[in-house]
Amino acid sequence: MSRLRVAVAQFNAHVGDLAGNAARILELAARARDGGADVLLTPELGLSGYPPEDLLMRPDFYRACAEQLDVVARAAALPIVIGYPEESAGKRYNAASLLADGRVAATYRKHRLPNYEVFDEERYFAAGQESCVIELNGVNCGLVICADVWEPGATEAAAQAGAELMLTLNASPFHMNKQARRHEVLRERIAATGTPVIYANLVGGQDELVFDGASFAMDGQGRLTHQLPAFAEALEFIDYADGHLLPGRIVELPSREAEVYAALKLGVTDYLGKNGFPGAIIGLSGGIDSALTLAIAVDALGADKVRAVMMPSPWTAQMSLDDSREMVRRLGVQYDEIPIAAAMEQFAVLLAPTFASLGPKPVWDTTDENLQARIRGMLLMALSNRTGRIVLTTGNKSEMAVGYATLYGDMAGGFAVIKDVAKTFVYQLANWRNTVSDVIPRNIITRPPSAELKPGQTDQDTLPPYEVLDAIIEAYMERDESPRQIIAGGVSEADVRKVVGMLKKNEYKRRQAPVGIRVTQRGFGKDWRYPITSRYPDEY
Repeated sequence: MSRLRVAVAQFNAHVGDLAGNAARILELAARARDGGADVLLTPELGLSGYPPEDLLMRPDFYRACAEQLDVVARAAALPIVIGYPEESAGKRYNAASLLADGRVAATYRKHRLPNYEVFDEERYFAAGQESCVIELNGVNCGLVICADVWEPGATEAAAQAGAELMLTLNASPFHMNKQARRHEVLRERIAATGTPVIYANLVGGQDELVFDGASFAMDGQGRLTHQLPAFAEALEFIDYADGHLLPGRIVELPSREAEVYAALKLGVTDYLGKNGFPGAIIGLSGGIDSALTLAIAVDALGADKVRAVMMPSPWTAQMSLDDSREMVRRLGVQYDEIPIAAAMEQFAVLLAPTFASLGPKPVWDTTDENLQARIRGMLLMALSNRTGRIVLTTGNKSEMAVGYATLYGDMAGGFAVIKDVAKTFVYQLANWRNTVSDVIPRNIITRPPSAELKPGQTDQDTLPPYEVLDAIIEAYMERDESPRQIIAGGVSEADVRKVVGMLKKNEYKRRQAPVGIRVTQRGFGKDWRYPITSRYPDEY
């Protein structure tokens, strides 16, 4: 009877830290050996981290990867299936090799190179053509890499070459509902081959991407036999005996709100941790967006690493001050209040002669509103410069879509935590977070949203209701529906024209926004590449 124990290493690789990643893989290999494993399965490009982007253009990067691959091969405590960028015969590949007996025993090169959403692999790699079936303890295992299981071809070829168990290395980034889709496509491949699959996925934050791990295994009938945790490192042992995967641990995955919150938390932890920032600074407004950002930051970093700053103007409601003070009390973070009325007055004095030369102006206009936001941005950046901490901006996806934000004001900062979270979902996340512990005061959640840049202002003075706004953004931006299709779906033409017009007009602002965490299938980042200058009229 053939029997194989596979250790799945779901770990957090650091892009470019080749020696550190190699050391981590060797540590996991030693633990796998101690657990009785016959082989260690690691994620896609686990040696280099994913995605290395234009590091993959550098010949020296491939040489350095090859050196560390040799280090792992010579020191490995047991056979390892490892992912890495490979240069061979003048071509470059997204590769996976079996390391055994101190050497590279076999190599597979990824067939399907994704070039959609956040992926750009055709820019860097040549496509492999050959299947790779390796024998481990008498079991023929086919190697495939990530996108190879999303389309027919590679897994079927491996099965035809004799694979009875498929090992797949993955760097599959998170977005909402992603795990259900992974399960669906794996069942499609299993239905075509009858071959069970062990799926090892990367975990961790890398710039705007978050990898959720959630590695799993399915038997030859497409039934889930193992499910690893999401958003956490794990080393799991999966047994294959006499042609079958033996049932193992199935971890319950989080709800939609819980998984998005976990993704945002991990994104903050790794962006600050991997880039060496000692902590974060957040400008509070008394509103829901800054409150949610503060809660995420404290959960990710600890209260001692977060500083909150309230900068009231003459238009700031007392409720905003009271709610902000209450929230920082509940969370225990360092808190400052810096009134900006004096700065507003001084800027008015400085600008008065020049403004007078421009002719009559309204008593109050967007110039005055934006000036407040820019004063606050300057103060936050001054604190950032003095402390070394990064400013976390608090704008949401709805605001980013329609430009309801001030360049060099509330957009000033280094990392945009909820940049890909629609306003309606911000409320859902805030309510969910309060089920864990009551940190966001109820007033913040229930009061009408307002930028408080002029007396009596509310967001709906300028924008459609957020339920309508978010539905239009999702249809136009995430699903590429035309305005005609959105209107046919029951949305008023006036609202569609307004929102689509604002979305197109404000591309120049989004290009200047800080990078932020992606949690939807399409965010304003790597997978949104629209021209700033365009006369395309849209289909109405």
